[in-house]
Amino acid sequence: MAKFGFLDVLEEVLEKGFSYDFEMNWDKRNFAVEISFLLEAENTSGTLLTDAEGVESDENIVYEDAIIFYNPAKSSFDENDYLAAIPYTDKGLSREFLTYFAQFLQESADQGLDDLMDFLADESVEEFSVKWDKEAFESGLSGLSETDFYKYPRY
Repeated sequence: MAKFGFLDVLEEVLEKGFSYDFEMNWDKRNFAVEISFLLEAENTSGTLLTDAEGVESDENIVYEDAIIFYNPAKSSFDENDYLAAIPYTDKGLSREFLTYFAQFLQESADQGLDDLMDFLADESVEEFSVKWDKEAFESGLSGLSETDFYKYPRY
């Protein structure tokens, strides 16, 4: 059997355990991988909303966010552009870590969709964004028993 890199395992666990539309973008020159995902909600009340770029619309909502996996020694990016930034080492990432990541991302996206629906229903709420609870994510990592590691792919 061919040995997978962590991108293969990441795609596999997201396809199995993440119910939202997602896209993986591999930035080879930056030694980084972006995972972007979409949340969609009906704007049944036709509320006029303004997005981060200042565009107003009363259409249904399609919200996109992204997470980046990066090499701390080789990657450069603006952390503010991402919901979360997750470093990897030369050792790579384990299947257990990536499975946990997919589960945590699913829970975060589910909560984000609930928050988006609340945002659309309550005119007093001025902003919406998905939240990544870094402390909860790291706390969950403490119980992981990691076995096989998959390296960042070579090209």
